[in-house]
Amino acid sequence: MLDHGVDELTESTKRKPDSNGGGAGEEVIRVRLPNKRNREMFGSAELMLGANHIRIRCIDGVTRTGRIKGKIKKKVWIREGDVLIVVPWNFQDEKCDIIYRYTKPQVEWLRKNRYL
Repeated sequence: MLDHGVDELTESTKRKPDSNGGGAGEEVIRVRLPNKRNREMFGSAELMLGANHIRIRCIDGVTRTGRIKGKIKKKVWIREGDVLIVVPWNFQDEKCDIIYRYTKPQVEWLRKNRYL
């Protein structure tokens, strides 16, 4: 467990065949997990609403309106069906901020290790 708001990272090793058909190489996948102390949780993008807002179904069963934070707005494209890390607002529980989007290999690793 890490302190001082540092994100928790998990590494997994995936075997990948070499191009010459010989032995197996290893590919390391780093996966960021939600930090429960910061109220972070998994969510899935359901519907694009426009103006950097997305309808998100969170792991706790609540459907929230998510806002893409400026930090990831230009770097990451979010589509319907993507798995995300969201932080619900303190004063309006039906809204949240999107802080991270998982790639396909990361989602496969999360499902294989029963996080999703």
